[in-house]
Amino acid sequence: MRTDDFDYRLPEAFIAQRPVEPRDASRLIVMDRAGGSLTHFSFHELPRFLTRGDALVLNETRVIPGRLAAMKIPHGGRVEILLLRRLGSQTWEALVGGRGLKSGSRLIVLHGPEAEIVDELGGARRVVRFARPISEELGRIGQVPLPPYIHVPLKDPEEYQTVYAARPGSAAAPTAGLHFTGGLLERIKTTGVDIVKVVLHVGLDTFQPVTEEDPRGHLIHSEWCRVSPEAAAAVNRAKAAGRRVIAVGTTTTRTLETAGLNAPAGQTVTSFEGASELYILPGFRFKVVDALITNFHLPRSTLLMMVSAFAGRERILAAYETAKQLGYRFYSFGDAMLIL
Repeated sequence: MRTDDFDYRLPEAFIAQRPVEPRDASRLIVMDRAGGSLTHFSFHELPRFLTRGDALVLNETRVIPGRLAAMKIPHGGRVEILLLRRLGSQTWEALVGGRGLKSGSRLIVLHGPEAEIVDELGGARRVVRFARPISEELGRIGQVPLPPYIHVPLKDPEEYQTVYAARPGSAAAPTAGLHFTGGLLERIKTTGVDIVKVVLHVGLDTFQPVTEEDPRGHLIHSEWCRVSPEAAAAVNRAKAAGRRVIAVGTTTTRTLETAGLNAPAGQTVTSFEGASELYILPGFRFKVVDALITNFHLPRSTLLMMVSAFAGRERILAAYETAKQLGYRFYSFGDAMLIL
């Protein structure tokens, strides 16, 4: 296995800069894993592929407005802080952009508190301690971060949140869920599909390309996730009835398969809360997920490798080429795939 096997060329014009309106007007390419066929629909037609008793599993994480503008103390100098993970009431792991920012460096956040860098974690990662808790202030002092390939500002911060986002903690959105509207979810419920919610707080490492020649040498990022007892029961109920578990996104897939690692006999998943370091590469045997809704992913990324593990590398890359030929939109605000 080589990282080059998961590379493909994507001209910048294919990268969606704005979401479609309404959200469920995005395009949907449907892949049949058994025969490899591809068919084309609109996302609002998704219910035709769902069956009563299926479990449609969503990641209800919410992106925090964690992009902060700051200045060095005492001499000034612009600094950007991108919050990644809260470590304590006043302490965060963050990416900090600026010169000479070492342990002991003091900052002041624009319209916010003073802060101090208390540890260096390598690269631009730092541990930052703020003079007071800032979680409740982020809506006032912070901005929602966007992936580096999106260059058009949001009209509304909610454009980069799913309609069911409820649990703050992510540095990036679980973008497969951006296609859903409240109305579409209601239609799905009326078909007898069980809508199940889990949480995985997405880190920025999800956008990092794999640089090792062999992807097995890549250090996979850790992300906090939770499968509640109620969610685990719903998934186990669907599997026991011979119905499908349909994961909305790679983050949901990672969460479910993590919860399946230590499930007791007779159950598919167990309730779980904690860090997931599960790295899904081709050869992985999926225990939980039967179908996957996902976007089109970056070349050489762990996400492309995960969907290749689910559907086959050759089929995925061939589907991407078809999508380019037909003018599909790629990445976070782009169109979707349903892999059955």
